[in-house]
Amino acid sequence: MRILIAEDDELIADALTRALKRAGYAVDHAATGTEADAALASQPYDLLVLDLGLPRMSGIEVLQRLRNRKSTCPVLILTARDAVQDRVTGLDAGADDYLTKPFALPELEARVRALTRRGTGQGRVVTLGALHYDQADRSVTVDGHLLDLSAREAGVLEVLLLRAGRLVSKEHLVDHLCGWGEEVSLNAIEVYVHRLRKKLETSGLRITTVRGLGYCLEKPDAVSGL
Repeated sequence: MRILIAEDDELIADALTRALKRAGYAVDHAATGTEADAALASQPYDLLVLDLGLPRMSGIEVLQRLRNRKSTCPVLILTARDAVQDRVTGLDAGADDYLTKPFALPELEARVRALTRRGTGQGRVVTLGALHYDQADRSVTVDGHLLDLSAREAGVLEVLLLRAGRLVSKEHLVDHLCGWGEEVSLNAIEVYVHRLRKKLETSGLRITTVRGLGYCLEKPDAVSGL
């Protein structure tokens, strides 16, 4: 999943970026409101962490412009403004959650997990056949046995799992795995998918390739019906 952090405090932005990357997210950072607005207009995100006191364009205006584009991207406001009216204004403008600074990092990470789950329309644990994927700790089990997946493999599986039965392009996988300044080649995606196929052999699930278009994680009933 890909997150945009709109925060002008470099220390806070750096700490958030490092923490969320460790948790397995792809993270981009915008230091101004105009940068955040441009990023949101050009790239789909699974979550926006938004400071209200941004230079060049306020956080509220960024949020309003996002909602005016009919985007349903979950938004967590992260700000030093703790007055009740500020909370009301932010939530009324379309934010999904509101957290004030200073904050505890574990609480922010828990709110991020809750909002990204809500954005996918899934519960904490996503189940497909014998496979269970826990979005909180990104663990994968098949018939109760934990699969040993790298962070990249888990990321690819997450995207495919949340779109099970639908075609997912390689470019879409790259977009959801990488933040700005990071590179994952299309050939690397092929390697991750190849490894996943081997590790999912006992699950009854199958990742099919549609040449030139992408991949599809087939549901158990589709596989058994062949």
